[in-house]
Amino acid sequence: MPTYILLSTLTPEGSQTLHRNPDRLEEVNKEIADFGCKVIGQYATLGPYDFVSIIEAPDNETIAHLSVDLSSRGTVHITTLPAIPTTQFRDKLKGPKQMGRS
Repeated sequence: MPTYILLSTLTPEGSQTLHRNPDRLEEVNKEIADFGCKVIGQYATLGPYDFVSIIEAPDNETIAHLSVDLSSRGTVHITTLPAIPTTQFRDKLKGPKQMGRS
């Protein structure tokens, strides 16, 4: 399955919810699994994002749907990025389709 990076920022309501119920993190991860996606890794971070999640999803449409559904609750803002394994990227760079290599 394709891999995606979700950069999440809690809203004030989301911070209150998580402070009252820290187990909410695991509840959301179960909802993500029920959605047909898999949480590969998840980190609380300092800086502009509160969490970085690495998620596998069947396709772009599914991860976009998941991001919209999670954001629609009003507790989090999410930036979703597709992640390309560097081995696949390297292989693509070595492939026959080239514009800038002579």
